[in-house]
Amino acid sequence: MIFFTRVALVLLSFFVLVDPTIAQSRRASRDARPPVAPQESQIRDRLNAGTIGLAAGLLEGAPIHFATEIARVVNEGGDMQVLPIVTRGPTENVNDLLYLKGVDTAIINSDSLEEYKSQVPQIQQRIAYILSLFPSELHIFVRPEIKTVADLAGKKVNFNTQGTAAAYSGPLIFSRLGIDVDKTFIPHPVALEKMRHGDEIAAVVFVTSKPVDAFVKGKWEEGFKFLPVEFSPKFEDYYIPSYLDPADYPNLIAKDQRIATVAVPTILASYKWRPDSPRYRRVARFVELLFGRIDKLRSVGFDPKWKDVNLSTQVPGLERVPAAQEWLDRSTPKNQSARP
Repeated sequence: MIFFTRVALVLLSFFVLVDPTIAQSRRASRDARPPVAPQESQIRDRLNAGTIGLAAGLLEGAPIHFATEIARVVNEGGDMQVLPIVTRGPTENVNDLLYLKGVDTAIINSDSLEEYKSQVPQIQQRIAYILSLFPSELHIFVRPEIKTVADLAGKKVNFNTQGTAAAYSGPLIFSRLGIDVDKTFIPHPVALEKMRHGDEIAAVVFVTSKPVDAFVKGKWEEGFKFLPVEFSPKFEDYYIPSYLDPADYPNLIAKDQRIATVAVPTILASYKWRPDSPRYRRVARFVELLFGRIDKLRSVGFDPKWKDVNLSTQVPGLERVPAAQEWLDRSTPKNQSARP
């Protein structure tokens, strides 16, 4: 028994002596790591303080194109860095703006908010708009035997593939019109061919900026046409009135005709950060640079639709980011760059 006690004391003494040595060795190893150079730390802090995450959309869509051009102009000079993010589309961008880390701004369709009303009842208090980018017009294109929108009740109407603006906004608009159709979601080129060669599909619905190549370049027999949708109070919360004109579709709309329709504003939005927060200050700086350089976006080499962007245009259903409204209040009387 005495022997085992002595052995235990020897082992205990050994670990007491060795443990500080191990600890010192570990500390020495940590101390041996090269410290982050002050200039590296400054670069890291500056990049994070001056970077805006912009949820854009699908690679093939117009929003990602607009986001890339915004970044091209705002990033000049290195004062700020805009990172356009490829996403699943303007409707999903609302989700990203609400919950995804690193997303400060997003391109969304105004009626995307409808889907989130049950999930976030006070969503208008969480999201604000910076500016209205462009309207996406409703195009209801039908076969000759269809005379009115009411004639589509119970018939097959194609809304393009899931994830597109037509697949979301189209059924929502038809619901507001009170017309129940047999909805299909196949690629529009396929649906248009089915319309051309038979009566399987009665109509296709596009929700996009006019003009649409399929109607400008395509040849259609007499009787194929666009149906009018009159703007009414049922559309006031998210939509704006618009028209399809002969200049848009000279082969389908007579010179003395004008087709009434509604349009979905596609907007640049921001999360409603607290005014005293670093992220709000980043958004405010982003607004200053974007609005101050809007004339560059209207110049040659950028999408021609920038010439139609009016910084003063209001968006139904949302408040404007305070920094954007302050810029307009301060700058519009002095120059007309806020107008197309």
